[in-house]
Amino acid sequence: MITVESNPPLARDYHKILNKNISKIGSTCAPQIENQWQECVELPLIDLRGLTSNDEGERAKCAEEIVRASSEWGFFQVVNHGFSPKLLSQMRREQINLFNASFAKKSTFGLLNNSYRWGSPNATSTQHFSWSEAFHIPLTKISDQACYGEFASLREVLVEYAAAMQKLAKLLAEVLITNLGQKTEEFEEMVCCDESTCFLRLNRYPACPLSQEMFGLVPHTDSDFLTILHQDQVGGLQLMKDSKWVAVNPNKDALIVNIGDLFQAWSNDLYKSVEHKVMANTKMERFSVAYFLCPSYDSLIRSCKEPSLYRNFTFGEYRNKVQEDAKLIGHKVGLPRFRF
Repeated sequence: MITVESNPPLARDYHKILNKNISKIGSTCAPQIENQWQECVELPLIDLRGLTSNDEGERAKCAEEIVRASSEWGFFQVVNHGFSPKLLSQMRREQINLFNASFAKKSTFGLLNNSYRWGSPNATSTQHFSWSEAFHIPLTKISDQACYGEFASLREVLVEYAAAMQKLAKLLAEVLITNLGQKTEEFEEMVCCDESTCFLRLNRYPACPLSQEMFGLVPHTDSDFLTILHQDQVGGLQLMKDSKWVAVNPNKDALIVNIGDLFQAWSNDLYKSVEHKVMANTKMERFSVAYFLCPSYDSLIRSCKEPSLYRNFTFGEYRNKVQEDAKLIGHKVGLPRFRF
């Protein structure tokens, strides 16, 4: 057995799951990867300056590009997104400093509202194990000085970063809602997506010397309306396109946007919440920050067109079912649970 010391102790838990499965079925249950080489793709690239143009035609063209990418890919990337290079570099520097802390400090010192997570506590096999760690932070806690301890310099950056993410997410959501024939005000009355419901997730994917086929984050769809991701240049993000996994080429100037389960249900499958994953790197660690546009737990999610493909459900009901499935079978099922 290979012994690897890591912060956090991912190898320890991985080997526990591996040995448990070997004793049960007499063979390993390593992640099943079709092949190590993956086709690399460039996601649709959208210049958001078009949305603020004085030219009505330019605004319409940009909105059409967002809608088309959301329908055909479920993923796209945006430039001229409102984030300064200085803010993005400050965020990355503070993020690295935070994750460089000892495992004991991250897991027991109450940092960032006790939001630290690592590995996959509910994993029942190595196929459900994620080689990663994260802080999953409610936006309401970002301004709370008591959450930071010795990482006080992170607070100012996170406050500015979260505000910029909210602004961008609402801009994109407005485009998608308007295309469905709804008014933004009506949408916001039905579902409340503000700092009391949305999250930032700071991710680190440590180098994994155990295998080239290790999941940094297991295949999944996002349980929100939309996600905005800022990743580094290491790569590892893959998504399902035309029934096969494709690798996404990093673009240092762009943010990645993907549709979540709630927008797929709300649009009656016009917009696609696409399965995606992160593959760990054997030699290099990877960092990313994700923003999740989520509603209140009592918000009713219903398709905007009839006949509806999904039964009505609250976001709280959806989250509870996702968590229940994770405990029972080790992974998320998601929207198929609510499909007629």
